[in-house]
Amino acid sequence: MTAARRFPHPFILLLACIAIAAVLTWVVPAGEFERRDDPATGRAVVVAGTYKSVPATPVGIVDALSAVPRGIIQAASVIALVFLSGAGFTVVERTGALRGAIDALVRRFRGRGLLVIPAVALVFAAAGALLQMSEELVAFAPLLLMLCAALGMPPLMAVAMSLGIATVAAAFSPVDPFMVTIAQKVAEVPVGSGWQFRMVFLAIGVAYWLWTLRRLAVTNGSAAEAWSEAAPTPPLTMRNIVILVVVLLTFVCFMLGAQQWGWDFDKMAMLFLAMGLIAGLVGGLGINGTADALMQGARDMTFSALLIGVARGIFVVLEQGHIVDTLVHAIATPLQYLPRTAAALGMFGAHALIHVPVPSTSGHAVLTMPVLAPVADLISLPRQVAVLAYQLGAGLVDLITPTNGSLLAMLAATGVGYDEWMGWVWRHALALAGICMGAIALAVAIGWS
Repeated sequence: MTAARRFPHPFILLLACIAIAAVLTWVVPAGEFERRDDPATGRAVVVAGTYKSVPATPVGIVDALSAVPRGIIQAASVIALVFLSGAGFTVVERTGALRGAIDALVRRFRGRGLLVIPAVALVFAAAGALLQMSEELVAFAPLLLMLCAALGMPPLMAVAMSLGIATVAAAFSPVDPFMVTIAQKVAEVPVGSGWQFRMVFLAIGVAYWLWTLRRLAVTNGSAAEAWSEAAPTPPLTMRNIVILVVVLLTFVCFMLGAQQWGWDFDKMAMLFLAMGLIAGLVGGLGINGTADALMQGARDMTFSALLIGVARGIFVVLEQGHIVDTLVHAIATPLQYLPRTAAALGMFGAHALIHVPVPSTSGHAVLTMPVLAPVADLISLPRQVAVLAYQLGAGLVDLITPTNGSLLAMLAATGVGYDEWMGWVWRHALALAGICMGAIALAVAIGWS
């Protein structure tokens, strides 16, 4: 039996996580913190020192299985984005415009094609640092797969140069609105403060990841640029150029909508639907041909979309069992008895552990920072360091945790097995963890605040 067959299917892996979560609701005491509405963040945050036991609400088999459709319902807007992005890109692909554009790009960089990888990766790094893009990146999977095929790179490169580097950049970001900004608001640290220190380690983290991409590219360099030599395509037509302009405008609106216009996932999903409809009609597919392509694209993304909803079901079970707060309380309490540096590093590890059952970074922040900020005060640790420990711990673990629905969705969309990804990424995640711990220890040593 091969290793691939021995490793659990991602769907089974997530169902196993739901089962474990359900079992925990039977053995972990139920408890809750009181919560208050915080006008600064617009969210309900916990009140430190208010943890108390509550009646147990263990989750049975029926409720555990029901967590799957409930998770899908809660993630409906993200799932719609995944479906419609895949649908739109399939239409564009059938017109031949994407293939022609990538073929032209590879010919333009003949002999220097691998320069395309860091250039594209830096775009995704900026998206991660500025917007913490994760689920949204699944929309780019079809395009990235075509680009990697053109450069002779494996599908794993498509994940590493997009979601991988975006995750690293978000973890070190000085301005991420969904992680560092919310954490600073909850911890009552001036928003945007400490950006210089974070920028230094953002540069280090991104530079390290670019180096890993180069190593991966060199390993597969013998096959680079085989695409255009083996299967050349005719020059781009005017129809192709119009379609590519439509794709470009879609991405521009996507970025502006996410960063400037406050769009939700439903409006972002609408963009890809419109892109597919326009591309199909301009590309000569006709009404029925466009509809067929849209349906095929949506079918191809079904697995990725379902994984996002199933992953959400893990938190649904823990929340129903009222043990999320208990886990946070149990992990955070011992830290107040440690020396400052050890406590700060302990916070880093604690956040990494907590982020597995609480994969939402903003939800993680409003749950843990009101608890750990007072702990930092007790041991004379600057709250800025507590925020840093949170963003590095929560951000970095997203590279590996199976409860990260966007990671599993991206792996499914690119055809990369979770075991294949882990086989490559684990050593790099460890190296980045070393960088994170070095940053935290330095912050404590210099009294950074």
